[in-house]
Amino acid sequence: MGGLGGRERWGEPGRPGFLRTAAPWRAALYLAVSGTAGLLLCAGLLLAGVAAGVLAVLLVGVPLLAALALVGVPYAAWERRLLRVLGGPGVPGPHLVPGRPGLPAWLRLRYREPATWRELGFTLLAAFVLWPIDLTVVGCALVVPGHLLAALPLLVLDGEQVNVLKLWEVHSPPVAALAGVGGLLLLPLVAYPLTAVAAGRAALVRLVLAPGGQERRIGELVRSRARLVDAFEAERRRIERDLHDGAQQRLVALAMTLGLARLDAPPDGPLAARLAEAHREAGEVLAGLRELINGIHPQVLTDRGLPDACADAADRSPVPVDVGFDLPGRLPRPVESAGYFAVSEALANIAKHSGAGLARVDGRYADGLLTIEVSDDGRGGADPAAGTGLTGLADRVAVVDGTLTVSSPPGGPTLLRVEIPCTPTDR
Repeated sequence: MGGLGGRERWGEPGRPGFLRTAAPWRAALYLAVSGTAGLLLCAGLLLAGVAAGVLAVLLVGVPLLAALALVGVPYAAWERRLLRVLGGPGVPGPHLVPGRPGLPAWLRLRYREPATWRELGFTLLAAFVLWPIDLTVVGCALVVPGHLLAALPLLVLDGEQVNVLKLWEVHSPPVAALAGVGGLLLLPLVAYPLTAVAAGRAALVRLVLAPGGQERRIGELVRSRARLVDAFEAERRRIERDLHDGAQQRLVALAMTLGLARLDAPPDGPLAARLAEAHREAGEVLAGLRELINGIHPQVLTDRGLPDACADAADRSPVPVDVGFDLPGRLPRPVESAGYFAVSEALANIAKHSGAGLARVDGRYADGLLTIEVSDDGRGGADPAAGTGLTGLADRVAVVDGTLTVSSPPGGPTLLRVEIPCTPTDR
């Protein structure tokens, strides 16, 4: 079995020194714990099934029956962790993370996942088939040699006789001593079948409860996307910082130098006109660079958060914009970035295409969901296929598991809504 590390490999029980390892004892503990858990599970499922069946007449038991379908989720997680008793790592879970926080989203995803029903099937197998096998094997492997080993001490304590395994009456200490020797010799022999059964059961757990190929690929895609988002945001902040602290400061210094040179040049000469032109060009380049920095990652978003950054974007919009936010605090950086650029792109579209006289930006956070709405009183008719940037904006929001919806009937008004599941941070 590949679940063990170091020298204790369950695929090699016949190798020299196997009996000196902890593998047989771990196998016995694994089967004893899994068998006991299966017995308790069996009793619990029988009681819950009877109760749900009785209450189903009054319709009260229907939710209980629906909940029983999910009993495999926690039990399978327990079985995966229990594999660590054998000395190796547990098995990762196959379940995806819900796109939104909250119990309803979790339930919808769990009922739709094939892994949930695989886990339910294994749970029923463990509750009604596997636990008797587990306890029988570990009982025979430990109880029989244990009884033989205890024959002489029990005879000494009783003084007359001892019933070995309830089958054999022993009255003589030498016979009891021979039984103990037999138990001592039998103990290492049962280690091999005990370990083989434990290895087979662990293999079944890995086969049924480990993520399948498609689930592993989906999980890796989700994790890689999260890593790419974090790396992308970090790179945006680095570029913004380098431009802000490097090129922008040099342009400011150049503009100041040109301004001072204009003061020293003759006011009516050709040099003054050329310096004035150069000063004006430096100012325009500086203004363009500032716009570029804001387009990459505005400093106000990093320093003060999403509401102030959106208010700054609204101040730079040629269309009057009312801004209102109700947030509990700072949100994760990728979420703030996606929300800000959604607002910026929406305001740019309003200025270019809507003919609106007034726009509004509203943001709120409730039940683990950030909702941003951008509305205007323009002519409407916004079409994502018409090159307005809505398709790219939807892709940007989707990177953080968000959704974008647009309502823009001809004649207006237009409403763009962004919803992103997230949790406030402490920063």
